[in-house]
Amino acid sequence: MVVVHIKLDDSNQFLYETTCGTTNEDLITNLASIWNMRLKLQFLVDNVRELAKHGPMKPPDQRGLDEIKEEEGVKIEKGQYYSSDPLGHRTGNGPGPQLADTMEKVCLDALATINKNQVAMKVPMSQELLQEKMDNIQGAVIMAYPMGLPEHDVVKGLLEDNEEFMDGSSNIAQLLDPKEASLWWAGKEFFRDQKVGDRLGKNEKTKVVAKLQKKGSGPPAREPAVSESERSAMMAHYFKKQEEMKKLAEADDDEYHGSIWADSTGLKSGLRGTGNIKPY
Repeated sequence: MVVVHIKLDDSNQFLYETTCGTTNEDLITNLASIWNMRLKLQFLVDNVRELAKHGPMKPPDQRGLDEIKEEEGVKIEKGQYYSSDPLGHRTGNGPGPQLADTMEKVCLDALATINKNQVAMKVPMSQELLQEKMDNIQGAVIMAYPMGLPEHDVVKGLLEDNEEFMDGSSNIAQLLDPKEASLWWAGKEFFRDQKVGDRLGKNEKTKVVAKLQKKGSGPPAREPAVSESERSAMMAHYFKKQEEMKKLAEADDDEYHGSIWADSTGLKSGLRGTGNIKPY
């Protein structure tokens, strides 16, 4: 299998398996779909966690801090597991510890699937795998709220694949149109009317690091020779060496006289067994 390593940065990357005979049209479409599903899954997890803590979302015209509303004389419905939403967006009536724990477990499982560590473990990504994680989350949500969530709840919209509910995500600008996205490797674009083998050759054991981006963005910038963490470590090392050299330059020329190796009576003291005696 040909392995395509899609990498935006050190924290956002995944592997995908294909073949030399696959059309670039299918490859790019699948990669862009996986890219979008990963972003949606991250946003879904964030909101499911809020749902587990603070319950369903209030209608837009009723949002606000419950404490302030109570001071204004508004009666707030508080269930057995009420926990006030600090943002005032949710009712505060969560599903309870046991169901909240179930929701957290499926969220952690989903996050592990899209984690960068999957690349190090050589685990390829697929739409089927991501859909499975979304289905697991949906099952946990149904268990917690069998009567369903209100139409305005972000979790309900995301589970129904309504991209309008992604407006609250910081990643919305990174969503790609599967029919318009472009794929680049080694400064060359994968043309949709060709096959994978036309760009990478006929070796099915090929692995490449490629960039997926919006159409018309041009060739992506080359990756830096060293990562940010490596650069920081190098700068810290050079600074330490610079400080050491500075101290040596500032030291007096005859400072070495205080060293043990410069003591002219060191041999005699050593034979007498008095070399380690220090004056008080």
